[in-house]
Amino acid sequence: MNAASKPSIVVTAADLAPEALALLGDFNMVFAGKTPTEEDIVSLCRAHNPVAIIVRYSKVGAAAMDAAPALRVISKHGSGTDTIDKTAAAARGIQVVAAVGVNAAAVAEHALALLLACAKSVVGLDARMRAGHWDKSIHKSLELEGKTIGLIGLGAIGRRMAAMAHGLNMRVLGFDPYAQDLPDYLTPATLDAIWREADVVSLHCPLTDENRGMINAATLARCKPGVVLVNTARGSLVDEDALLQAVRSGQVRAAGLDSFAVEPMAADHPFHQEARIILSPHIGGVTSAAYVNMGVAAARNVLGVLARTATPA
Repeated sequence: MNAASKPSIVVTAADLAPEALALLGDFNMVFAGKTPTEEDIVSLCRAHNPVAIIVRYSKVGAAAMDAAPALRVISKHGSGTDTIDKTAAAARGIQVVAAVGVNAAAVAEHALALLLACAKSVVGLDARMRAGHWDKSIHKSLELEGKTIGLIGLGAIGRRMAAMAHGLNMRVLGFDPYAQDLPDYLTPATLDAIWREADVVSLHCPLTDENRGMINAATLARCKPGVVLVNTARGSLVDEDALLQAVRSGQVRAAGLDSFAVEPMAADHPFHQEARIILSPHIGGVTSAAYVNMGVAAARNVLGVLARTATPA
């Protein structure tokens, strides 16, 4: 079967793991490039009328769906589907599926790395030493043993983070109204208790209309002075202006952030000027293993939906 006669799948990125592509050999694979815009996705849908879209970057909205009458499934290369207009998809009979849990180890490890970087001033001390300073006599890092971490979201990532925090002899609180069968070392808590008691707050929840901006001036003011914030979930969970002011005032000791309200982050973003805000470019789930796992899961999800919704001969 030549490419012209194969049904198409649009990938909103420049690549997909070879292991995933091997599963999709019966399809014409169309790649949108490294930094596709929503308009790019719409144009590709109009040109190729794909039966599926695998979403890595950019957003997929109603315009893209309307440009692809054959579209039956939108598969997320990862777990968060907030970049997909699920209401529009449902109205058009298009299934939205996610590769839930396949990058949990990668993201949890990155969250721990950001926490340790904040607590131990890793980035700042490295910069000071390279500038010729030896701060042994004047610097005091934060010891995490005995401190309380408050986890918001107890899915696969949050539970892995809980286990690692427990391994550091931290007290572990967690908020998730849907979580069940929690390990003994993880104590269910309300958000009020987390704001009041946590020395570290780490976000591991999906973005919803209800929790958008949940880290804001009011909630930060209720936290312990010197709290550490880690966000490897979604940028819009955090009011960035409020966080900036809280870091500058010292209410927040440090923040480790892997996701942001607008991505890619603008070159003049004020976070760039704050040494106590540690930044990474939404890379927590991107390891060599997770890249393969997410691609394979996204491909299998596509094949599963297409098999279930096959048009009768």
